[in-house]
Amino acid sequence: MITPVLLCGGSGTRLWPLSRKSYPKQFSPLLGDTTLFQDSAQRLAGEGYAAPLVLTNSDFRFIVTEQLSEIGIDPGAILIEPEGRNTAPAVLAAALHLLKTDPEALMLVAPSDHVVPDATAFRTAVKAGEAAARDGQLVTFGIKPTHAETGYGYLELDGDAGDFSPRAIGLKRFVEKPDADTAEQMLAAGTFLWNAGIFLFSVQTIVAAFRAHAPELMVPVQRAVNQGQPDLGFLRLDPKAWSGAEDISFDYAVMERADNLTVVPFAAGWSDLGGWDAVWREAGPDTDGVVAQGPATAIDCENSLLRSEDDALELVGIGLKDIIAVAMPDAVLVADVSRAQDVKLAVAALKAKAAKQATAFPKDHRPWGWFESLVVGDRFQVKRIVVHPGAALSLQSHHHRSEHWIVVEGTAKVTVDDEVKLVSENQSVYIPLGAVHRMENPGKVPMVLIEVQTGSYLGEDDIIRYEDVYARS
Repeated sequence: MITPVLLCGGSGTRLWPLSRKSYPKQFSPLLGDTTLFQDSAQRLAGEGYAAPLVLTNSDFRFIVTEQLSEIGIDPGAILIEPEGRNTAPAVLAAALHLLKTDPEALMLVAPSDHVVPDATAFRTAVKAGEAAARDGQLVTFGIKPTHAETGYGYLELDGDAGDFSPRAIGLKRFVEKPDADTAEQMLAAGTFLWNAGIFLFSVQTIVAAFRAHAPELMVPVQRAVNQGQPDLGFLRLDPKAWSGAEDISFDYAVMERADNLTVVPFAAGWSDLGGWDAVWREAGPDTDGVVAQGPATAIDCENSLLRSEDDALELVGIGLKDIIAVAMPDAVLVADVSRAQDVKLAVAALKAKAAKQATAFPKDHRPWGWFESLVVGDRFQVKRIVVHPGAALSLQSHHHRSEHWIVVEGTAKVTVDDEVKLVSENQSVYIPLGAVHRMENPGKVPMVLIEVQTGSYLGEDDIIRYEDVYARS
């Protein structure tokens, strides 16, 4: 069996304002009805594949389980990284966990934010590398380049790619992201592939490779795994031990130092969606080179992407050429297509001015559902809150605010101090300042309510939790 190892802790700043630290691109439906994370899990499921092992951070753990549940996939282990330490410690943690639970397994390590339109072809490529992986090779997957891309690293083949059909070929070397002239030369040579950052190897082989090439990672990561604490079905890696692991990529730590390397070419379509220009290409521009997504209208535009993420916000472009325009409820991006890779500069500039849009998503996702602020004033705030069936908020109180709840869909089970009652559609309840309260959804459909907060301080940190089924502090 092959165990998929899905890495989903990144922030994807080049797809701002849709992708942000609090809700990155892998959890968004960028090119269809399902998210990139869901697509990745489905692509690596079925005959020959075990349940996926997921590495993520604490903020995303319930998003991961919710999105897997939506597509009918039961996860295996979900390892919680206390902090981002790059891909090498993450891969090693997954390997050491599997060494205890399934030491004969093959690991297929993959980012969870890539687009691979032909899942069957990708599984065929994985099959082509399986024998080499079982024979002790570190197998990586290289993408047939379609243009002279300067945003990717490359793999130089130890031989001719031929028709780029999936088969195990020797890997000569890794090449860093090139300049434009070098990229053109490599494209013309026909012996270079894009480095997709996807790997296949046995658990035993990769642990041995870490011992040989990155021994300094072994002790802290082994301790982080061994001293990890189970938490509601997750495994929290030990924070103190984890902090001692070097922040280093898997390529640098192991792959560029190893000599037992094999690459499998893949030519059936792939993108890491590393910028809005990639989204534009993958979405399939019309004859004028225009992509309009959501409530967006293009008039006499060329080679442009117009995307609105708010049903109430109609985005209209007139006479645009080579423009990216992405509208969110709280932020709008307008950029030249040639500057797509510089969107991260916008995030840095917003962080410098302490703008919440730099990192915070308009919808705040929680284990029980989500909420969004509709109106914010000096001493009041209006929110829409959606609670999943069977879910419950924590038993809590506030020092600085009182709340009014109006149920607009479904039924809420409400606790206020010693009183527990059901509140149906069009009914409301008042939560006095300091009252101990909780909201639950006892029904089988999502429950929606409008919350009006009033008080001297309305921050999310004004919460005293007395009891929480999700074990949040």
